[in-house]
Amino acid sequence: MILFKQVAGIRSFLEKQDKKALQTGFVPTMGALHKGHLSLIERSKKENDLTVCSIFVNPTQFNDPKDFEKYPSTIEQDIYLLETAGCDVLFLPGVAEIYPDGTAPTKHYELGYLETILEGKYRPGHFQGVCQVVDRLLQIVQPDNLYIGQKDYQQCMVIEKLIDITDIQTTIHICATLREANGLAMSSRNMRLNDTERAQAAELFKTLTVIKNALGKETIADIKAKAVLYLSDKGLKPDYIELADATTLEPILQWNGQTSAVALVAAFLNEVRLIDNIII
Repeated sequence: MILFKQVAGIRSFLEKQDKKALQTGFVPTMGALHKGHLSLIERSKKENDLTVCSIFVNPTQFNDPKDFEKYPSTIEQDIYLLETAGCDVLFLPGVAEIYPDGTAPTKHYELGYLETILEGKYRPGHFQGVCQVVDRLLQIVQPDNLYIGQKDYQQCMVIEKLIDITDIQTTIHICATLREANGLAMSSRNMRLNDTERAQAAELFKTLTVIKNALGKETIADIKAKAVLYLSDKGLKPDYIELADATTLEPILQWNGQTSAVALVAAFLNEVRLIDNIII
């Protein structure tokens, strides 16, 4: 695996690969890697000649500075995992490489309705920061294929929107969420949980499963109200629990039994904010 820390170095390398007509897959991450990330690397390797991973904890997408400061960093272990997984290139830039003119936004991304709901509502400015860094990374790597995980469902939709409005020439692949044996969605934030909290955190997936099983049998309002009470009883503090159209994220007020839906949840477990979703 070749490691680059500077834009000039990775661009020079990738331009040489382009001349060989090699197809490139890209997996952007914020590090603290787990099996979910490695599954994206594995898929990219199957479908491309060259697989690039980036590790960059993006300061502009954290609306809470304390959350940014506490984000787990395991860079030596990450490098080992990527080498073991057969990743070809690791891009490990500093903030000045990604934001040479500073982190202040230079443009506004028109995300429309997506930015006003769920994560957009509870984390103001978060998706502008996501677009800021993903736009920059895609300009640097210029991959044929981009691989991201479904756990961040709304973020996947935002990145699809970003690619559409910027006309970036890459194909996005949204890959299934990997879970622990107890159902807990694999996440870098899980590293901040102790064993007891990890068991508690599995209640997020149980809540989503209860919602899925109740859909069509009870009113949406009753389902959501019961889910809030259930999570609260388990010691979690819900930010939101929502049932939405899987294509538009418009809230579903009454399910017709045919519309593809997604159940989404965000909740705090002590100081750690966790999210999860399942498609119905």
